[in-house]
Amino acid sequence: MKSKMLHTCIRVMDLEKSLKFYKEALGLKETHRKDFPQHEFTLVFLSDDEGHYGLELTYNYNPDKPYEIGNGFSHIAVSVDDLEGCREKHRDMGYEVTELMGLPGSPPRYYFVNDPDGYSIEVIRGS
Repeated sequence: MKSKMLHTCIRVMDLEKSLKFYKEALGLKETHRKDFPQHEFTLVFLSDDEGHYGLELTYNYNPDKPYEIGNGFSHIAVSVDDLEGCREKHRDMGYEVTELMGLPGSPPRYYFVNDPDGYSIEVIRGS
């Protein structure tokens, strides 16, 4: 059986804040949106320019409290051409970022930035 990755879904507290982060910080574009007012939720799909993989933001209207990011969730990863410049941009935008890191014995090639809901995004130097 052959399979193809389609998207990752995360639940967000503030749809506009999350859209701003994923559009401005990571350069993703909204590809489509589905509103379900009778069920009180909206789905917004984002992708990169190539459209090979997507991120689904699920916004439940009027959530009571922040979602608990489970122990099993690790992170979403994106690739960028200018790692240092991107990290500086994210820091200047006021987002929480880590230092540049590398795997043991390797030079730094990634860092993490948190989105408005606390989801970790690994930003990796592109090849």
